[in-house]
Amino acid sequence: MVTILGEEKTMKIQFPSKLKQMLKRAKDDVDGFWGEIARELHWFKPWDKVYQEGKYPFFKWFVGGKTNISYNCLDYQVLEENRGDKAAIIWESAETGESRVLTYKQLLREVEKFAAALKALGVGKGDRVTLCMPMVPEAAIAMLATTRIGAIHSVVFAGFGYGAVANRVVDAGSKVMITADVGYRRGKAVNLKEIVDEALKTPNKVQKVIVLKRGKTEPPMKKGRDIYWEEALEKGKGMTAGVVPMESNELSFILHTSGTTAKPKGTVQTHGGYQVHIYSMGKWVYGLKDTDVWWCLSDIGWIVGHSYVVYAPLLFGCSTVMYEGTPDYPEPDILWKLAEKNKVTKMWLSPTLVRALMRHGDEWPKKHDLSKIELVVCAGEVLNPPAWEWLQKTVLKNRVPVIDHMWQTESSGPMVGYPYGIAMLPIKPGSAGIPLPGIEGDVVDEKGKSLPSGKEGVFVCRSPFPGLTQTLWGADERYAEEYWNHISNCYYTGDAAKKDEDGYIWFIARADEVIKIAGHRIGTVEIESAFISHPAVAEAAVTGEPDPLRMEVASAFVVLKKGYRPSDELKEELIKTIRDVLGPIVVLGHVSFVDKIPKTRSGKIMRRLVKAIITGQPLGDYSTIEDKTAIDEIKKAVERQKKES
Repeated sequence: MVTILGEEKTMKIQFPSKLKQMLKRAKDDVDGFWGEIARELHWFKPWDKVYQEGKYPFFKWFVGGKTNISYNCLDYQVLEENRGDKAAIIWESAETGESRVLTYKQLLREVEKFAAALKALGVGKGDRVTLCMPMVPEAAIAMLATTRIGAIHSVVFAGFGYGAVANRVVDAGSKVMITADVGYRRGKAVNLKEIVDEALKTPNKVQKVIVLKRGKTEPPMKKGRDIYWEEALEKGKGMTAGVVPMESNELSFILHTSGTTAKPKGTVQTHGGYQVHIYSMGKWVYGLKDTDVWWCLSDIGWIVGHSYVVYAPLLFGCSTVMYEGTPDYPEPDILWKLAEKNKVTKMWLSPTLVRALMRHGDEWPKKHDLSKIELVVCAGEVLNPPAWEWLQKTVLKNRVPVIDHMWQTESSGPMVGYPYGIAMLPIKPGSAGIPLPGIEGDVVDEKGKSLPSGKEGVFVCRSPFPGLTQTLWGADERYAEEYWNHISNCYYTGDAAKKDEDGYIWFIARADEVIKIAGHRIGTVEIESAFISHPAVAEAAVTGEPDPLRMEVASAFVVLKKGYRPSDELKEELIKTIRDVLGPIVVLGHVSFVDKIPKTRSGKIMRRLVKAIITGQPLGDYSTIEDKTAIDEIKKAVERQKKES
């Protein structure tokens, strides 16, 4: 039975004793706490010290320990756990209609072969390998092969334009690049190789480009540089590609994330701390076990795809579903259809994806047997209560929990959540849950002072944890400045939040996405949630716009559900809804109806972009955008606003 509470609840929640003990031990005995869970993984050599601080703000985990994340995902599962014949990757392509299953033994063999190919091409320990690949098993094979031999992968999202690809290849200083001739998006081929070729016109260190051929026509191939996947495998024949034991703090990968400047930030993850963090959170938050058929709806171009499509599920010995496609193509029930087909036990969805499915109506999930599903988790943005309610009550009939949680690219795994794998807490729709064991999270003011319940501040972590990026690639000073010098002795997440009397965290917006209307601060997410509570609204993007009287008012761009049409009457209804839900402090400057809003390919609303259009500022870097035509939608809406004013 799922226990659901509202924010207004007054009776104090009693945490189960096991959870209380874990939270206390994590704070009182850092070495013992993290050391115990780390011992559940394989180490070639035990560590000398669990946690070591260096010059502020730098740190290390499991110092002196030797491990290898690829070994623990594959060799260990086959040789020690006898899971060779079990499905490791279940690949489903809604784009091509293909399905493919790789057992642990088969996946290990393919990884060994590709690791040998990389070695034959001169890739060794510490070398960087950039991947720009569609969601195909070969992408996971390439990642695991790279970390197997001690090289460092840098995955670039295959939906990026050539400029974003070039920036990331150059920053990583990669020796080899891996791509495909084409990817597919809603039934249409995307010429990936052409994008990569254009990107590589920028001066770089790439010596070889490995191309996986999927299409029927020959892609452009540069003589002496480009080589097909099969040709690379041929070169690797006769080479041995044994596992390279890695000191815990040696890097496994670089993953770039957007920053406030034009240059993306290269977060880094190690073999030791990263592995321990994603494993522990997989156990404590998702309750992962080897019998699970786990389906995380993310792309390998994002941290979620790294951690919970590829690495963590394999560390647990479970079967991970890898999906190529969008959530509603070729039909709006494709996800439910594949969940039923593969007897999926746990799903990871983004709130944007949930809202997109909700827009198509209730009849699609009703067509399928979803009885094997035990848990659904969401992250990426705040899971608005209406979207949560639709998934929790309409789709899953209150049978299993739908839980929100929060993390970042920099954290590599969950920071705040409902510890389903330890003890399930009552769900408060709209809250991401509590700071998890080992995460010393708090809501503070600008000086780092802890704030009482109900007071809005910034969510920080008062100490590092194993999955936290230890620096930025080639940018130690930027790392210290952006994350540790905002508030002394605190890791600055940049997320505005408040906590309630039970210790639950309510994320409001990015700290730079809070609107101040006549001195009253309110988060964009709160206003968006109020819009979505209206039955006509599928999605909303809200940002501030300048106002001569109040300094700032809210500006909203609203996407309607099917069956609803824009009208002045509906606009008035929505304005009334906002006043009823949030009160008269929320003054709406404009409400515009649009067909789409700018979002990243991982589903985050690009409010910064919307605000730049409203205020006439430069758009800056928007290489992560899902659909560039959404920019035109906002621009047209703003032009209409000006004419009407």
